[in-house]
Amino acid sequence: MKKRYGELIHNISAWIIALIWIIPFVGLLMTAIRPMGELLNGWWNFKVLHLTLKNFVNAWNHPNVPLSQGTMNSLIVAIPATVIPILIATMAGYGFSRYRFPTRKGLFILIVLMLALPQQMIAVPIFNLMNKLGLIDNYLGLIIVHTAWGIPWITFFMRNFFTTIPVAVEEAARIDGASDTRIFFSIALPIATPAIVSAAALQFTWVWSDFFLALILVYSPDKLLATQRIPLMRGVYFVNWGLLSAAAILLMLVPISVYTFLQKYYVKGMIGWSSK
Repeated sequence: MKKRYGELIHNISAWIIALIWIIPFVGLLMTAIRPMGELLNGWWNFKVLHLTLKNFVNAWNHPNVPLSQGTMNSLIVAIPATVIPILIATMAGYGFSRYRFPTRKGLFILIVLMLALPQQMIAVPIFNLMNKLGLIDNYLGLIIVHTAWGIPWITFFMRNFFTTIPVAVEEAARIDGASDTRIFFSIALPIATPAIVSAAALQFTWVWSDFFLALILVYSPDKLLATQRIPLMRGVYFVNWGLLSAAAILLMLVPISVYTFLQKYYVKGMIGWSSK
């Protein structure tokens, strides 16, 4: 009986926490799909209810800052800024976990220290560097910065994963004459799929949701990313909260779709790694 009561308390607590987390999103959704006049007495008032997708259409096809163009611009940045650091950091993490070299410990400590570096602290040096390289208002500059920012934490992440994999299979392949490159691409990389997908999902979400770095590196109206366009939808004398809410939901759909599509691998990578 004590065990059942404990499980019941845990379930009730979990449902309460879930409701607390979901209530703000419900308010955002109601603001997006209802006319502004119905929200004056609170979005939770359903005496009069008229649902509409007009705000979503207006946000997607906004006359000044269409979210459709911003979504394409964000994908142009987010996809390479996810793939490139994943490739580099996966090899680096494997190297840190398998090989011994003189500067190994010092480099790994440097990587850990870089994880604690705030973006705001190096905003001016980043701007000056990109300006000297001629990469201001250029997607390549933003991709390089996101790649450099993602490599340290993904290296740390992948190194911890590879240390959990027994080296027996790799040693057997090495005895059979397989090179280090062949072992990495044919054995280690397939085993690391859950961890790679988990890191890719997180990196893509962070790049997609970035506003600060995009704000200091991209400023042409036609190059603005999706996150930069939503604040510009505010009017001077009137704020259309329904339009802003719809735009925010459209912005969230992409990372939510990524997590939904990669959910199986993401869960494996985050709650427990195993190899057969």
